[in-house]
Amino acid sequence: MTGRRRSYYLLIISVLCWALSGSVAQSQTHPGISDTIVVPAIIYKGDTLSYKEMPEVYIYLELSAAGRRAHREWTRLRNAVYVTYPYAKKAGAVFNDINAHLVNIPNKEKRKAYVKSREKDLRNEFTQPLTNLSVYQGKVLMKLIARETGNTCYEIIHDYKGSFSAGFWQSVAWIFGSSLKQTYNARADDAQIEDIVIEVRRMYGLY
Repeated sequence: MTGRRRSYYLLIISVLCWALSGSVAQSQTHPGISDTIVVPAIIYKGDTLSYKEMPEVYIYLELSAAGRRAHREWTRLRNAVYVTYPYAKKAGAVFNDINAHLVNIPNKEKRKAYVKSREKDLRNEFTQPLTNLSVYQGKVLMKLIARETGNTCYEIIHDYKGSFSAGFWQSVAWIFGSSLKQTYNARADDAQIEDIVIEVRRMYGLY
């Protein structure tokens, strides 16, 4: 066999080997008709069917003017609850603790002294952050304090500071279009607030 023919046959063998390797790779990536293909399956009414989850598709409808207004109002309320609920929870814990201690202090003067000492603590902790709240956020805060304590802000001031102080601060609240006598009803008027509070509590692990 001449060197020229030998080179020709070596070329043919190389081409065949290359083609064979390509066909093997193709058979691995593209199974033939007799190959077994493993796919997810689900049993539906006794039949085993191939199963595949499609990616989620989100469809957003254009909101009406009323819908956009409702969404803005809900967003504003949600932001206010997120800002004020930590203060309401702390204040509620303090008020409840004060009430628990007052049960064991029958003397009127000692009760007043105790309340005054705790009032100082409340001022030191809450005065600065609460001055940064808007009027709207203040309204939501009073709602949440009622939620945490079971008493309106008017009742709290009345019990601790007397009817004159309660009446005075109620007048101030009225000037700003609010009221210290706001109650809290989680199943009716304040259902939206309650839903947001539950969201906040879950986020921070407060159960």
